[in-house]
Amino acid sequence: MIDNHRAAESDSQAVHRRSEELDALDAILPFDRRDQLAALLTDDDVATLKHLAAEGMGENTLRALASDLGYLEAWCRLATGSPLPWPAPESLLLKFVAHHLWDPVKRAEDSAHGMPTEVEAGLRAERLLRASAPHAPGTVRRRLTSWSILTRWRGLTGAFGAPSLKSALRLAVKASNRPRQRKSKKAVTVDILAKVLQACAGDRLVDVRDQALLLAAFASGGRRRSEVAALQVEDLSDEEPVRANPNDENSPPLPCLSILLGRTKTTTADDDEHVLLIGRPVTVLKRWLSDAQIKDGPVFRRIDQWGNVDRRALTPQSVNLILKRRCKQAGLDPALFSAHGLRSGYLTEAANRGIPLPEAMQQSLHKSVTQAASYYNNAERKNGRAARLIV
Repeated sequence: MIDNHRAAESDSQAVHRRSEELDALDAILPFDRRDQLAALLTDDDVATLKHLAAEGMGENTLRALASDLGYLEAWCRLATGSPLPWPAPESLLLKFVAHHLWDPVKRAEDSAHGMPTEVEAGLRAERLLRASAPHAPGTVRRRLTSWSILTRWRGLTGAFGAPSLKSALRLAVKASNRPRQRKSKKAVTVDILAKVLQACAGDRLVDVRDQALLLAAFASGGRRRSEVAALQVEDLSDEEPVRANPNDENSPPLPCLSILLGRTKTTTADDDEHVLLIGRPVTVLKRWLSDAQIKDGPVFRRIDQWGNVDRRALTPQSVNLILKRRCKQAGLDPALFSAHGLRSGYLTEAANRGIPLPEAMQQSLHKSVTQAASYYNNAERKNGRAARLIV
């Protein structure tokens, strides 16, 4: 009993130490998951993440690596009874694929097919698994990529290029037969955004913040939630006012703000990309900064239940939850919307208004014409005659 108590106390001290070390990455790692990650990760894992941060790895990439590493450690412990080995043997990589990409039809006939019940229950207990279906192939590939990156950064060579793994992935993806889901089932177009903004119309700080966040995220080209959460006051620059109608010299002037984007999903700090805010989004954003007395640091911050503004930035997940909460207050089904709906909604709205795709992409900063054009294609189909031959 005494030995067990000492072991438990030692484990608790180790978790507390790792949590304190992770505090050094508070600008990168999700604050609300730091204690969970401290319990899942090993000392070597934390040392690797701190090394990657010191090497200047992008915040979004490091955040994804930390999240994937926590999941892999938890899965491996539940599936094998041991911590994640470095490098991972080929058999463990194949086991990971088999546990996450499986045939639903065969699973209905054989409960032993796919992820074992005890492993699934353990991941659910740690709030790491929600879906009851096979994982999305993209998620499995991303976690394998993270695993490979972390292996290389430890100076090791893994079996991630093994023909057996590539073959298993190809066959498993085909067997799992999971249709690709949109990140947001419905786009947040201007009509939807108007309802959501009405739900946060008010003078409370939280209302002003949410209005500024939603308007800025949409009007700046549908910024990703990670970009919204990472926005700093130092990234904002006042520009000369512009005319509401560029072709009318008598058109009233509108405030204009430039937003400098650093390293994001598709840009690097050297790209020096920027987007513009014009009109109402600028006015509301400046009101939020003034009311919250924010002069530097993160633009969008947490607000506690007493209305106090925190020094820490919102997490990307918080941006998503804010949109869902405001959708619910607006009488909309929050399950149909996510923060990505602001991005898809921006392009959908641009297509509906006849704005040329290249012009919209200058603001959205999509690198893939194919991906951006998909929103235009959907809008054209709905507005076109081809689907109206019999009505």
